[in-house]
Amino acid sequence: MRQIFLDTETTGLYPDQGHRIIEIAAVESINRRLTGQNFHVYLNPEREIDLAAQEVHGITLEFLQDKPLFAEKADDFCLFIQDAELIIHNAPFDVGFLNAELGRIGLQQVSQISAKITDTLRMAKDSRPGQRNNLDALCRHFGIDNTKRTLHGALLDAELLAEVYFAMTRGQDSLMMDLVQEKASEQMHTALDTPKYIRVLYASDEEIAQHDIYVQALTKAGAKPW
Repeated sequence: MRQIFLDTETTGLYPDQGHRIIEIAAVESINRRLTGQNFHVYLNPEREIDLAAQEVHGITLEFLQDKPLFAEKADDFCLFIQDAELIIHNAPFDVGFLNAELGRIGLQQVSQISAKITDTLRMAKDSRPGQRNNLDALCRHFGIDNTKRTLHGALLDAELLAEVYFAMTRGQDSLMMDLVQEKASEQMHTALDTPKYIRVLYASDEEIAQHDIYVQALTKAGAKPW
C-alpha cells in the first residue's frame, strides 16, 4: 500500500481570500515503511505573507522571491500523489489550499488524483476526545521526539506525522500481522498433515486363505466373525 504523508505552509488561513501555498512536503511510505522518496518544494506565492502566519513557519517573502510558482511544480506534485492514500493532519485545511491552487490552473481536485484522503486529526479526536490533538500533543502522547520542531516546517511536520500515524495504527497493524501469520501457519500445517499420496496395500492370496480359515474356526466355535 502506497501512502503519502502531506503537509503545507501558507501565506494565511483562507484560500478564498487569496492566500497561497508557500511550501509543500509529501513523504512516501510503502507497506508502513518510509521509502526516502519525498516531494518537497518552496513556492513563490506572488503576494504578501500574513505576519501571524510568518510567525508560525518563519518563511519570509524575501526567501521565496526566486522560488518557482505552483504552476511550474503542479505536474510533478500530481504525479507524486497519484493513486496514493494521502494522510494529512487537519486535511480540510491543506486540501482546501491544494484544490484552490489546482483550480487556478485548471487541474483536477486532490480527491480525483489520489486514491483516498485520511485525516489524522479526525482519527485523534475520535480516539482521544476532549484532549489536545495537535501534532505536538500527539508526539508527546506517543513518545515521539519533536525537539527539532521549533517552527512549523512542512517536511519535518510530514515526517513527524508519519511517526504519529504509525503509532496511532500500530494495534491495527499488529492485528493484521497476527491474522496473516495465523493464516500462514494454518496453511503450513495443512501442507504437512496432508500426504501427497496414499499407498494402498492389498492382501496376498496366502493372507486371504489364512483369514478364511480363521473365520471358519470362529464360526465352528459359535463366535460371530463380525
